[in-house]
Amino acid sequence: MIRLFKHYIPHAVLLLGLIDLGLLMMAGDFAWRLRAEQLGMASGPIGERLHPLGLFTITILTAMIAVGVYGADALRSVRFASARLLVAISLGIIALAVLNSLAGGYEFWRSTLFYAMVAAIVLLVANRLLVGGILGASAFRRRVLVLGAGARAERLRHLAESGSAGFAIVGYVGMSEGSHIVEEAIPRSAIHNLKRHVENLGVSEVVLALEERRNALPLKDLLRIKTAGVHVNDFSSFVERETGRVDLDTVNPSWLIFSDGFSSGRSFSSAGKRLFDIVLSLILLAFTAPVILFFALVVKLDSKGPAFFRQKRVGLYGQPFDVIKLRSMRIDAEANGAQWATKNDPRVTRVGNFIRKIRVDELPQAWTVLKGEMSFVGPRPERPEFVADLEEKLRYYAERHMVKPGITGWAQVNYPYGASIEDSRNKLEYDLYYVKNYTPFLDILIILQTLRVVIWHEGAR
Repeated sequence: MIRLFKHYIPHAVLLLGLIDLGLLMMAGDFAWRLRAEQLGMASGPIGERLHPLGLFTITILTAMIAVGVYGADALRSVRFASARLLVAISLGIIALAVLNSLAGGYEFWRSTLFYAMVAAIVLLVANRLLVGGILGASAFRRRVLVLGAGARAERLRHLAESGSAGFAIVGYVGMSEGSHIVEEAIPRSAIHNLKRHVENLGVSEVVLALEERRNALPLKDLLRIKTAGVHVNDFSSFVERETGRVDLDTVNPSWLIFSDGFSSGRSFSSAGKRLFDIVLSLILLAFTAPVILFFALVVKLDSKGPAFFRQKRVGLYGQPFDVIKLRSMRIDAEANGAQWATKNDPRVTRVGNFIRKIRVDELPQAWTVLKGEMSFVGPRPERPEFVADLEEKLRYYAERHMVKPGITGWAQVNYPYGASIEDSRNKLEYDLYYVKNYTPFLDILIILQTLRVVIWHEGAR
């Protein structure tokens, strides 16, 4: 994987994105030349139209990232990828048409945009048909040797067998005597020279997956492997990189302290984040005020009670604050105390079910963002009643409060809506990854991915 601004991007995704970038430029230039020929105009050198071509390419590529074209499912299925490509390119073309209309320019003729859309669909779908299969082949995956044959090694086997894995395990080495969960593991005693064994297998990375590391680290072997130019990684760091989450089963305080992350140089980024929150919340409130007022009226007419509701949540450093949302449940929804939301929750009203699916109920939270109690991106704020219980049952749960809570977050775009202790645990792993690896780049990626969640109703409940 390539690490970009502290976030890992699979080689396959990066390569596919670079090819798409070139194909989009080709599609835009083809459309321009075709329309110029129809009008009897000279198309001119490509340098004269780099601005519209660049804008076309960046807009479509941004839409592709937003709707999940580069997600794991899209990489596994050409049909899935093609469906999302059609949506992304359509959204991108509409955005360019609106932008051109508002600007009053003539860089994007309607006919040119149509030709570019058709060419882009053909080229990008062909790219997935021709290149997608190659990207899924083991030749594009890192070759990993696992030192260990226990439960952790077995977990890595399951991770490698998932269709989205960017690595292939070429062998296991049992570092201790006794029975092994991974039966095909080669005992360490059967390998005369571990460094040479690594070289013979063409390994690019060695992962240490020992169940008990105390007095069991093969330091001499690891040193020789490392000095031979092969990357050596521990289990927790490897899982974090491959899954985008912090594995609560294996991490310990020392790993959190000494591993990369939790950068202290965040003051500049935090100031930029706050400025971004203020500007975006003002814009969002200005444009969605009619929508909020309309649905507030509909909520009021649909069921008894206020159109808006306030609820205590836990924010930065554990401080409570009030979150504001459009009411989607009956007013007696919690007559018996705080409860987790469930699938097909009978407490949700007819209108509430609809506004939850299209996420309109979340829009008033922009006011909370403007006040500075929330951010657009961050861990979702939880209720104090649940937080007290979760902090007792889940290690490191309090660490998620080291950043402002958000309307959307890394857990929301990677994990479906959760309403249980186990769901909270899984989401906490993603939240800790965000807290540990926060950068403005990750915020932008999350905001773009949120569009995918809204369009496809992923996780709505």
